[in-house]
Amino acid sequence: MDSLTELFCLMDDFCRLFEPTLEHRLLGTGAKKRKRRSQLSLSELMTLAVLFHQLRFYQFKSFYLAYVCRHLRTEFPKLPSYQRCVELLPRCAAPLAALFEVLKGQCDGISIADATPIAVCDNRRIARHRVFADSAQRGKTSMGWFYGFKLHAIINSKGELIRLQLIPGNVDDRQPMPNLCQGLFGQLFADKGYIAHWLDFDTGPARPSTHHYP
Repeated sequence: MDSLTELFCLMDDFCRLFEPTLEHRLLGTGAKKRKRRSQLSLSELMTLAVLFHQLRFYQFKSFYLAYVCRHLRTEFPKLPSYQRCVELLPRCAAPLAALFEVLKGQCDGISIADATPIAVCDNRRIARHRVFADSAQRGKTSMGWFYGFKLHAIINSKGELIRLQLIPGNVDDRQPMPNLCQGLFGQLFADKGYIAHWLDFDTGPARPSTHHYP
């Protein structure tokens, strides 16, 4: 089984269980609405969303038009237009979040925390950016300024993700830690950006210095 088929089977098996539950829990307005069936199934949409990141494309547009539409027509015979696909993508946000909760690892007593910036546009285009204008913020890392969000993650000793949280770029790295650490036990390792008097991290014994000073 190739990796794309394996990925789709994972998404499809999950959607078969998740979609009925989602439909049951959705709150309706009472008004009757015509349910228009999408050309792409939810499992296909989720597969494309994950594949985009697996292949490390920089832009979804080039991924969809130059790769998917040209090379994956057999696997996805009912591909909609690029504009329609972009309109459908938000539908897979909640299912992907639920899938993470199913697949995430468990705390085993040794946890490692870190954060990475997620820029939503070039700094020169901040004034013209509209998609995340209400939520993205300017932040700074050791690599310089960026506009977007910070993704905080905690993994266990096996490298499995056990916690994730996305925050605006201008929020202090230490702020989401109390919430992220709920339910964890044992030792938590992180860099000095997480140090605060109200946070207690066990970083283990200090390594002896190899430098000799007079």
